[in-house]
Parts: sequence; structure tokens; C-alpha cells
Amino acid sequence: MDAVVEGLEPQAATAEDAARDATDAVDAGPGVTPLLAGNRLSLDLYPGGCHRLLHLCAQQPHQLLEVEFLQLSGHEDPQLLEATLARVPGSLPRLRSLVLKGGQRRDAGGASLRGSLTTLPAGLSGLACLAHLDLSFNNLETLPACVPQMRSLGALLLSHNRLSELPEALGALPALTFLSVTHNRLQTLPTALGALSTLQRLDLSENLLDTLPSEIGGLSSLAELNLASNQLQSLPASLAGLRSLRLLVLHSNLLVSVPAGLDRLPLLTRLDLRDNQLRDVPPELLDAPFVRLQGNPLGEAPPDPCSPPGCSVTLACGVRLQFPAGATATPVTIHYRLWLPEPRLVPLGPHDSLLSGVLELQPHGVAFQQEVGLWLLFVPPRARRCREVVVRTLSDDSWSDLETQLEEEAPKRLWAHCQVPHFSWFLVVSRPVSDTCLVPPEGTLLCSSGHPGVKVTFPPGATEEPLHVCMQVVRMASRELRALLGEPEGAVSPLLGLSQSGDPSFLRPVTVQLPLPPGVTGLSLDRSRLHLLYWAPPAATWDDITAQVALELTHLYARFQVTHFSWYWLWYTTKTCVGGLARKAWERLRLHRVNLIALQRRRDPEQVLLQCLPRNKVDATLRRLLERYRGPEPSDTVEMFEGEKFFAAFERGIDVDADRPDCVEGRVCFVFYSQLKNVKEVYVTTTLDRQAQAVRGQVGQWSRVPQDVWTAAGALNPTSSHPKVSFYRGAVPEEVPEEAEAARQRKGADAMWMATLPIKLPRLRGSEGPGQRLGASLSLAPLNLGDAETGFLTQSNLLSVAGRLGPDWPAVALHLGLPYRELQRIRHEFRDDLDGQIRHMLFSWAERQAGQPGAVGLLVQALEQSDRQDVAEEVRAVLELGRRKYQDGIRRTSLAPGDLGPSGPSASQSLEPAQA
Repeated sequence: MDAVVEGLEPQAATAEDAARDATDAVDAGPGVTPLLAGNRLSLDLYPGGCHRLLHLCAQQPHQLLEVEFLQLSGHEDPQLLEATLARVPGSLPRLRSLVLKGGQRRDAGGASLRGSLTTLPAGLSGLACLAHLDLSFNNLETLPACVPQMRSLGALLLSHNRLSELPEALGALPALTFLSVTHNRLQTLPTALGALSTLQRLDLSENLLDTLPSEIGGLSSLAELNLASNQLQSLPASLAGLRSLRLLVLHSNLLVSVPAGLDRLPLLTRLDLRDNQLRDVPPELLDAPFVRLQGNPLGEAPPDPCSPPGCSVTLACGVRLQFPAGATATPVTIHYRLWLPEPRLVPLGPHDSLLSGVLELQPHGVAFQQEVGLWLLFVPPRARRCREVVVRTLSDDSWSDLETQLEEEAPKRLWAHCQVPHFSWFLVVSRPVSDTCLVPPEGTLLCSSGHPGVKVTFPPGATEEPLHVCMQVVRMASRELRALLGEPEGAVSPLLGLSQSGDPSFLRPVTVQLPLPPGVTGLSLDRSRLHLLYWAPPAATWDDITAQVALELTHLYARFQVTHFSWYWLWYTTKTCVGGLARKAWERLRLHRVNLIALQRRRDPEQVLLQCLPRNKVDATLRRLLERYRGPEPSDTVEMFEGEKFFAAFERGIDVDADRPDCVEGRVCFVFYSQLKNVKEVYVTTTLDRQAQAVRGQVGQWSRVPQDVWTAAGALNPTSSHPKVSFYRGAVPEEVPEEAEAARQRKGADAMWMATLPIKLPRLRGSEGPGQRLGASLSLAPLNLGDAETGFLTQSNLLSVAGRLGPDWPAVALHLGLPYRELQRIRHEFRDDLDGQIRHMLFSWAERQAGQPGAVGLLVQALEQSDRQDVAEEVRAVLELGRRKYQDGIRRTSLAPGDLGPSGPSASQSLEPAQA
């Protein structure tokens, strides 16, 4: 399909030609059924999505008339995309949501790429039902003229484009409730914006706005206004007239004052004024609990951050700067930004770990006449033995470590202090202790500060120019090594890493001294069991170089000569092939055992918190979140590397449809760092909510189990029909040990699958019509629990039973045959919710028993054995009522045993039993 587009001649590549060629080139293809999910048509993840849609439009299938949601990738060929969109109004007349986002592809550095969309065909204004339009992550420089003509539009997303202005015609949209134009180039706003009387959420952050029109005070329904990271120096007094305003975000601007009256807005719950230049703030705002003012030099004229006399600056993010007198010749304004840690911004060595986010200070490249002090707050590392904390920065297109001192304010509040010559990117890293020296032509000796037996001797003439040499030493626990090798007498020396600046080779051999492995002496060892291993990048393999060097052994040490540096290791083992074992040990040093959790807010189950954290932090994290969140127990332990990328995907009808750059092909992207939180929150809303608010995710199907019940089958069976969130590996290093590889090779469609956890569907906030209301679907849907002879139980019957069990439910569960381990899991999952424990136990058991004979009798017997005769009698009464209704139904259809004719048996077999 791609070849058809690439083969178009430039002079003939019109929109009509593209549509005709694409339609002719595509064969019968996959058809409509595999692409359609209900009333959704998602083509953004398929290669050649425009070709597929053109082919479907040419076929004129009846199903397209019912499509309400359409997703296309913004990375399609521009002419082909324009031709495809021109066919949409006539083929999809009921379309309510159109998503044309870019950002699914990334460059070599991992940054999201914008889509190719620059305009829209005028015919799209004919979409009379369109309520949701997402054009994010594209190359729009002006708003397409058809957009202000979409009178039904309720949500318009334009973030991450190149818009410098918005048209006055935008004020003519009578139904618009949500407008997002973040990360653009807006310098002014149209005065007609104030005519949007229905607008509830307005996000204009990350632009170039320096003023606001006074007409903005006419947004009578506005509840959320985000103007962060602009260049605003003042605000219109009309802001105090926004009586519906709940959230006002103004941080990272140039404001020197705020209008009076903001404190009297009746519904305002948050006012963010951080990182401005405020001098005059109403006293009422200074003491208001909902106001954030950090980073403002209140009560005095703000000192110039980089003025020649020198000053101290504290940024809103908690970073401190100390400029000595004379650091700059002229005043310089500071700009900063906090980046989420991504692989392209976080250069980590093999045994490094990240302790902070990434701080960018601007302007770049401005050299200070004196070094400036920088204090960065970081997370204390878990292990400190033989490790050190340093600030890493980018300078001259390469990353280097700065000399760093630690300052402790509290046991869990540490500052990394260093001196910087200019502004750049900065992050805090924990690494093995590094010893450095400058090697002159005369030679020198470098010793390890943590391991006195490790030395490197540089003879005279080893180098013509002075070289900076770095040494790192890493220990490995003997117990772990013996378990890995499978032999009690195996041992290894410390792992030695050497690196240098300049020429990768020396003019004369350099002598390296390593301690012999523990328990081994030079007088008693078997030299055939001693191996010197060398790690050879970029192949990332361990080579046995014992036969290539002359090993000089003393009682405690081994010495050998090398001409260039990397990592070296002494092994003492009976194994003959040591390279593979060393690779596994090398990776074992870098692995972290982690668990994955998925929690939901107690009062708002639409808000799902996803987190990956080391195994030792799970219990403390769950205790801390207990009051606000609820959810299943953590996943099984998996092994991950520092800096490894992984994804979370909602399965079984839940689709992430977020205006966020970390959403890649429908999956939320994470990068694991052992010391950081690795947490994100995703909103999952129902299809009906699309009419009322901007949708970040939606539910497409419902489970037969009540929504306040999570079935055990959903947690244990990846093929279950219940909603869940699954975690998948992303970019894993090629050299993965067998233990980690085993975690990857799970059965299923996705070989990178790590874990699956159930979630609870959010409650439906409305109804679609007769028979679609949630209550009706729960009370009437049969479980098929029972049979015609003993009777049937419905979900409503089971809910009644669950409401009467109380604290006796564990006894009933054990008599039903549930293992004690599952009871413990249910208690952990619903720690402070007794009703949730009972319903989860009962419905998960009922789901497993559905369709099996004798299930109802087993429930009655379990109730009697648990001394709950009252509930057992209630169940018997329900069953008797069901049997009577069944017999009455047979008699009404003249199928009583005495009246059966030739066709009686077949008719009676097709009759469904009545539900009690």
C-alpha cells in the first residue's frame, strides 16, 4: 500500500488522483468487520489507514452509516489524507468524534514526531453531529476554516501544533465546552473568545501570550483556566468576574501583580501563582489555603537572577541557585523546565541509577565569569555502600559528572550541591565510587579508595599527552554467585571498570592489579580454574583472555598488562565456558525485582493509578495509598533493568485515547527507574461521557459481573472477558539473562507480556434507552447458576445472599472449596471493605460454577455447614419459587407431561426456564 503513494508522479499527485489510485490499488482487504468495534472505526494503528478507509467508502458498506467514532493517524501522506477526509462527510454522516493525531512515531532520540496535517478540507463542515475533534501533534499553522463552522462541536483539541493565532470566528461555536491549545505559538487571543458562553475548560499553557483580552471575563461557564508557562505580565480585571471558576493556573509567567477580587470567587479551589515576579498581592490571597506562591520574591522588588552584584534564587521546583558577585557582566533572565526522565535525556552507565528528574536551565551556552552554585533535591538511594551521588550535566554534546557535595536537611531530604560554569541539563545519579587521576607522560599510580587491593600502574611513556583516567569497582555477593554457578567453590574478584579520555590505546602496556577471588591464594590455586574475563563493547560480550595475557600471581593478588581499558573480572570456577556465566552475573548486578500495581480512587473509579516499584517498597506504598485508592494485590514479581521502557495497555474494551505524548499506539509508556516513583494516572470514562466532557479513555463493553465486583478469573486468566490492565516490555537490552528471558516468554499473543491486573469499570452516568440501563442489566442478566430441576439463581439473588453473610463469609468460602490463599488475596484486595470481600468471593465462585450441575446445591450445603441456616432457607425459597414459575410456564404453553404431542419434547427442550 505504501508503494502506491510513493509512486505518484508529482505533477499528477492531486487529492482526487490520490483517492482514485488508493481505491484502485487496495484489494478486498480485511473488510469492515475486523476494523469496526461497535460504532468505532480505529485506523490510526493500522498501516495504510487512509487506504483502508477509502476502500470501505468505495464499497459503501451499511455499517459505515452507524460509525460515530473515527481515528486516523496524522502521519499519513498529506494529499492522501486530504482526499480521505473529503470522503468522510458523505460516508459517515453520524460521525461524533474525529481524531487525527500525530505523535505515534518517534525520532532516533525518542521524541514524538508531529503529524503531516496542515489543513482540513472545507467539506468537513458538513459533519452536523461532530462533537469531538482532536488535531493534536500536527503541523497546523492556522486553524482550518471549516472548524468554526462545526456548530455541534463540544471539544476541540489543538495541542502541540504551530498556531500563532486563533480566528475571531472561533467565538461562533455555541456548544464548545473544552478547548485545548497547549504547546503552540499563540501571541494573542481573539476578543470573540469571550462569546463562548458554554466553555467550561480552557487550556492555553506553553504559549507566548503576553496579554489577555478583557473579553475573557465573559466566559460565564468557565470552571478551569490554565495559562501556565506564557509571558503574561498583567491580567485583566475582568478575571474576577468568572464566577464559575474552580481552577486558575498562572505559574511560570512574568506577573508582577494580580487583580483584586480573585479571593472572592465563590467556587475557586486552586490558584497557582508560582514562579512569577509578584510584588503586590492582596493580603487575602497571602493566607488563602488554595493559593500557591512559591518562587515569588514577595514584599520586595525581585532581585535580578543573574545581576552583577550577585544574588540567591530559589525556583518553584525546589532548585536553589547562588550567583557570586561578578558571575555575569550583564543581567540575564533565568528560564527553567523539568523534564520527565526518558532514555534520550538520561545517560546511565551499566551500574548507575537515577535519583532525580531532569532539570533544564536556560539560556544555554552563557558562560559565567565565576562558577554558580547549584543545589538539586533528590531521592536518597537505597544502598550507599561503595556508591556515590553525583550531578551529571551535558556540556559540549557529551555528558560529564560534576564534583558534588551532599547536604542533609532531614533523613529523607538531601541536596546535591555542585558548581556549574554555564546552564544546561542536570540530573542526580547514583554510581559506583569513581576514582580519577590525570596521567602525565612521566607515569603515575591509581588506587581504588574503596578496595585498596585494586591498583593500576602507568609506566613512563604510556602517553604523550596527559589523560584523565577513571576507575570504578563493583562487588558481587558470593552467595548470589554460588547460586548462579551451581557450585559451592566458585568465587570471583571485584569487578573492575576502567575508562580514559583521549586516545583509546596506550603507547606502553599498563599494569593492573586485582585481588584474587575470596578463599583463593596464589600458593594453592589451580591455575586451570582461574579465568581473566574482558568485557568488549559494543558487542557487550565477555571474552576469556586468560591465554592472551601473562598472569603474575602473588599470595593475594593477580597482575596483568593491558593496552586499552574496559571492564575486567577474575573468576575461579570448574566451569569451562565462563563467558555466558559472566554475562548472566553482569546482568544480575543490574536487575531489579519489581511489582506492578493498578489502583482506583475510592470516590472516582474512573481515575486509575498505574505504578511500577521495587518489591521492597510495595507494602509501604499500599499502606500510604490505602485511604485514597483501592485495587487488586500487586502482580507477581518481574525483573527489570534501570532505564528499561515498558507499557501499560487497557484490555477487553477499554481504550486509552489520551491527549498525552506518553500514549504510544494505545499504550501508556513508562521508563523504570529504581529510585523514582514510576507512577502515572489514566482516566477511563464511559462512552456516554463523550458528549459532556473531553474523553481520555472509554469503555466499550461491560462485564456480566456487577461493577463493584472484581472476579478472580480476571486476575488469573489473561483470556477472561473482564476489564484489565496489562503491562508489556518495551526496549529490552539484547543481552538479557536467562532468568529475565523466562519472564518474557509467557504464553499469549504478546511475547513481551509481563503481568495483568483486573480493574473495576466506572459507573455509567446515564442510560442509552430502554433495556440499556445499568440496573436492569445487573438484576436481569442470568448467571446460568443451577439447572431446571434444582432451580436457577440470578445476580440479584446472589447480591441478596451477599448482603446477609457478614463476617461469616470466610467459612462459607472454605466450604465452597476456595483455597485459603485465595481468601488471603481477597482480604488484601478489599482491605477495609467487608461488602467488597463478600461480593468478590461469591461472584467469582459463581462465575467458575456457571453451567455446571449441582452448583446451587453446593452453595446451600456450604451455608448449612457454616451455621447460616437462615440464608440457606432463603435460597431454598428462591429456588422453589423458580421451580413453580418453570412448571407454570410449561402448563401455559400446553406442554404438561400429560399433554405432550409428537412435537412436545422438542418444544419443551427449547423453553428457557423462568428466573426467580
